[in-house]
Amino acid sequence: MIKLQENSAETTVAKLPSGRQKSQLLQTIKIILQPIQNLENLRQRYGDIFYSEFASFPPQLIISDPKAIQEIFTADSQLFESGAGNQVIQPLVGANSLILLDGDRHVQQRKLLMPPFHGERMRAYGQIIRDITAQVTSQWVIGKPFVARSSMQDISLQVILRSVFGLEEGERYQQIKQILVAMLNTFNTPLSAILLFFKSLQKDLVPWSPWGKFVRRRELLDKLLYQEIQERREQNKTDGEDILSLLMSARDEAGQPMSDAELRDELMTMLFAGHETTAIALAWALYWIHYLPEVREKLLQELNSIDIANADPMAIAQLPYLNAVCYETLRIYPVAFFTFPRILRTDMRFMGYDLPKGMYLSICIYLTHQRPDIYPEPKRFRPERFLERQFSPYEFIPFGGANRRCLGAAFAMFEMKLVLANILSHYSLELLDKVPLQPVRRGIVFAPPGGVRLAVREKVGKG
Repeated sequence: MIKLQENSAETTVAKLPSGRQKSQLLQTIKIILQPIQNLENLRQRYGDIFYSEFASFPPQLIISDPKAIQEIFTADSQLFESGAGNQVIQPLVGANSLILLDGDRHVQQRKLLMPPFHGERMRAYGQIIRDITAQVTSQWVIGKPFVARSSMQDISLQVILRSVFGLEEGERYQQIKQILVAMLNTFNTPLSAILLFFKSLQKDLVPWSPWGKFVRRRELLDKLLYQEIQERREQNKTDGEDILSLLMSARDEAGQPMSDAELRDELMTMLFAGHETTAIALAWALYWIHYLPEVREKLLQELNSIDIANADPMAIAQLPYLNAVCYETLRIYPVAFFTFPRILRTDMRFMGYDLPKGMYLSICIYLTHQRPDIYPEPKRFRPERFLERQFSPYEFIPFGGANRRCLGAAFAMFEMKLVLANILSHYSLELLDKVPLQPVRRGIVFAPPGGVRLAVREKVGKG
């Protein structure tokens, strides 16, 4: 039963636990620079639902209670504005991005974008993922260290460029790759990530300033994307199997195609959201697999039970322990610590609290995944927990939920499993820094510090 409802004066109202500190600016900087320590301290002091304020943001409720999450995910989506709460990423993806839309526009755009990421099309992407993984890893040299996040970013970016654009070679392909990586590197440290959270710092004062460099690179990338769209339109090349072709041929309920600006913003969304997140998750998975020998041995035993090189990609994706390793990777240190916030459209009663219109409801993925009542020994990497029970969509939420669940979740999981299976069946790797790691901020996401250094001990298997 949904309890989220418009306010009534007839019931008793509980007082919200307040995690507000004297200095909003200080609290914001703490959360940006040291998120784990500060989030855990706040939850320990104030519980699973507490009020907080951050500089440059409206008041918000930080939530890590599955019952509260269920109320939000199962409530009428019209109670919330969600896109409006995501303005922090507008400089990256543009105003027409699905992530920033609300209401009917969001529903229509989501319908247009859904087909390429589901069903039989996934099988076609399987061979693309395998080929690119083989090509990138063939450059590894036995005994020579490499950074897992960089290699995984190379794989995931090429997968996106080929599946989204149908591009795999040529000058434009190389330019898009180089510019996109450079743009992401603008925010590659916790300190530089502050630029995204404070609009007052987003000043294009000089071309060589951090924001100036970002703006210049974004302009170059825009030019390349619009050139690709224009060429497709002029040559009437909208019958391909890549996602751009599918989007260009799609029509909404009124029979209208997507505009160039809408196409550009959705392409930017897929380029940003669709490759760095997967690369970080893969780097974490490789860390845990090689940090914990028992996990590696158990996974290799499962992978050796089938012919990975010739197996149906869908069969690989269904391997239970491989699936559990990927899920546990996304549980213990999710790439995003929060779902995108929901903003109340009117005064509401929620979990016994009266909340004002405009309040942000921010679901904390990290704190939810660290609940010992749901995940015993939450700090321990233990894939078996996902073989022992099934967690509800309000307990395990790495991709968010409801009508705001990540559209590419199935694609990301599919890619993650195929890349890991193909790497581990061809290479014996060694973790060079066998030390405990905690995530550090990289823009709006969280990555392993140093990117995880590995080296190839030997090549194994065929191919």
